[in-house]
Amino acid sequence: MRDVTIRPARPEDLGSLAGRLGQDRFFADRLDRQSESRGVLLTAWRGGLVIGDVYLWLEPAEEPEIRRYLPETPLVTHLEIHRDHRRQGVGTSLIGAAERLLADRGHDEVALAVEIGNTAAAKLYTRLGYRDWGHSAVKCYSLADENGHRDVEICDVMVKALAR
Repeated sequence: MRDVTIRPARPEDLGSLAGRLGQDRFFADRLDRQSESRGVLLTAWRGGLVIGDVYLWLEPAEEPEIRRYLPETPLVTHLEIHRDHRRQGVGTSLIGAAERLLADRGHDEVALAVEIGNTAAAKLYTRLGYRDWGHSAVKCYSLADENGHRDVEICDVMVKALAR
């Protein structure tokens, strides 16, 4: 995808991310985590507009089951593509960039959680080489809102070995 640039988000991107993709609290949180080397927020840009993102969670997982079975494994989270740019390979490009970055940092595998029932995402991840992790589904939580409420999703976990 020659017309798409993928790069880590910068603090000055917050307005574009929130304005185009919404979720200003989420992006502010992920940029803070990135500044502390706890993750990487990769962004996809086309023609000067942000069109997608994915976050690489590098700190211990929030989910106890993932911490137990995959204690050192980074997580690909929050793959999001703007509605006008879906089904054009942007998500695949973001996942590929995330995997290369992780492999370059010495990681042997990567994991992700996909909400049960999100068959389109599960098909994409399977096509990209992700496989069920062999344990039960887990509860995944959203970023807390201003009242401390977190949404819960039941998710399957998938893993992939990274080529180095």
